[in-house]
Amino acid sequence: MLKKHPYIRKTLNVSMSILLGVAILYWMYRDFDFRMVEHTLLHEMNWWWMLASFPFCVIAQAFRGLRWKQLLEPLGEKPSTATSIRSIYVSYAASLLVPRVGEFTRCGVLAKKDGVSFPKALGTVVTERVIDSLIILLIVMLVILMQLPVFLRFFSKTGTRLDDITQVLSQFSSTGYLVIALCLLATLLGAYIFRKKLAFYDRVKATVHGVLSGVMSVRSVSNVPLFLFYSFGIWVAYFLHFYLTFFCFEATAGLSLTCVIVCFIVGCVAVVVPTPNGAGPWHFAVKTMLILYGLGDANALMFVIIVHSVQTLMVALLGIYGLLKLQ
Repeated sequence: MLKKHPYIRKTLNVSMSILLGVAILYWMYRDFDFRMVEHTLLHEMNWWWMLASFPFCVIAQAFRGLRWKQLLEPLGEKPSTATSIRSIYVSYAASLLVPRVGEFTRCGVLAKKDGVSFPKALGTVVTERVIDSLIILLIVMLVILMQLPVFLRFFSKTGTRLDDITQVLSQFSSTGYLVIALCLLATLLGAYIFRKKLAFYDRVKATVHGVLSGVMSVRSVSNVPLFLFYSFGIWVAYFLHFYLTFFCFEATAGLSLTCVIVCFIVGCVAVVVPTPNGAGPWHFAVKTMLILYGLGDANALMFVIIVHSVQTLMVALLGIYGLLKLQ
């Protein structure tokens, strides 16, 4: 029946993603005094550090647009620099409304504004995701090796034991089991939806060729050093965007650089779960890690709710700016 009503199916998928995020947030903040958020925002928070972090959000997305332009050029596609960057702004904002729709949104923007082949653009997006995943995997491996005791405590606190893999599922706490199971289910659902969308385009032979060409475009990038600079620069900028927020609060200002790196990594992994901007899973992962590094529960919750909310607002404003400039 749902196959006959694709809009109903899409609505259900989006609703499930949003409900998952809301459920996790409700569980985390069910006993939290939200009046303290207003007090912290107005009287305790150092907004100068937050403002200092904003340019790095812009830089990260701009680098992504510039790198994307590099990937498209070997395919004979010549989008303007401005359109490439603004499409990224719009794509991130679109994903706040519908998780994972941003990848298709930015391809559509380039196709409409600069006549870029949608299949080729989609192929380069796949290439980008692979490159970003490899970079994150490299960083994750290095951080885990350096901070293995902390990660073992993280798995223990969330209900997982790595010393006896046969007992992993039995060691989940009731709430930890529920959160992790729902996140896993949502991730699998998101992957299934993404595959179905690609399958739709695969029905057309020319489209398949375009996607494959886009995927392989990385082999023909003209300026490899610049491409690598953008690729690593994206994540350096994202990290600085996150790192500077620690100085906004007295409770987190004294935490070590290693703590920030570990929180950044677990946050990057958590946003794989298809909720709007990682809402819920990101809060859960970063808050748990902050507590393992000695931060109190209330301060950890305060940090994640304010930082995530402000950064999400930043993404939305950039998206609105990009959309207006594309008109």
